[in-house]
Amino acid sequence: MESDPLSLYRIRTVSELTGVSSATLRAWERRYGVPAPSRTPSAYRLYSEEDVALIVKMRDLVKAGMAPAESARLLLSEPAIVAAPSAPPPGAAPLDTDPFTAAKDRIVEATRRFDPDALEEEVSKTLTLGPAVAIFERTIGPALREIGDLWHAGMITVAQEHFASNVLGGTLIHLLRLAQPADATRRVALACFADEDHVLGLYGVGLRFTSWGFRTLMLGARTPPAAISRVVDSLAPDLVGLSVTIAPPAPRARELVDAYADACRGAAWLIGGDGSEAMRAWIEDRGGIYVGRDLAGARQTIERVLAAQKRRRPSRGSKD
Repeated sequence: MESDPLSLYRIRTVSELTGVSSATLRAWERRYGVPAPSRTPSAYRLYSEEDVALIVKMRDLVKAGMAPAESARLLLSEPAIVAAPSAPPPGAAPLDTDPFTAAKDRIVEATRRFDPDALEEEVSKTLTLGPAVAIFERTIGPALREIGDLWHAGMITVAQEHFASNVLGGTLIHLLRLAQPADATRRVALACFADEDHVLGLYGVGLRFTSWGFRTLMLGARTPPAAISRVVDSLAPDLVGLSVTIAPPAPRARELVDAYADACRGAAWLIGGDGSEAMRAWIEDRGGIYVGRDLAGARQTIERVLAAQKRRRPSRGSKD
């Protein structure tokens, strides 16, 4: 079964959660096969919740005096024993503490204090937590939303909001560049509606697509239909994704949906974001995929449309 990238952790985070050093974790894996984490394309270890529970039990058995080799044999022969991890040792993070949420809280607090050094440090630490899509969806995305809410409520200044958005936005650009799959056979072009300036969420969409094996072409804010037409003609993406946070007035919205549908020609296309719900009927009437705010929930529909597209155009092939 494919692991959910949102529930995977890097080795440094696992060490903090369990109180077991990174060196010991690597040694247990190498010598005893406990645990057997998955790997990113760059060979970074990614630990699941089950892996963390296994490590905690191994830690407790070794602490109680059992040899590591014997502990590993016991755990591998009786996996059900992992079900109830005990409390962490002194100095380790509580096991019910979500490191992604804790990182989000520290980023927001650094923004509240208007502490640039602390904000940069917390964002840098966040990059070690797990896969890029998990970092966005569980830490950076929620932090951006909370910072935006604080600004709207008058609890922080526009200077604080802008500074945090620039730091987090730069981090997202970096994450998307690093997350691009080297062996991608499909491409998605992502852009904001012609009147849309809110682009940071689109990087999160790009990270989700990279986790599905797509190479992401980011076009950014205020992308007119003519630009989409040029991209489709020149680069032939398998899919075009459009984001709209604030729906334009109805006549303008209908005009843009029709123009984008024409620009995409034979390429599959979707529209998502908070502002897309008002356009759903028009999107689906023109053969597009309505996503709303739930891109992950729309994956089956996206894959079905892409499979049908491939059957209709067998000579095109996949491009990278």
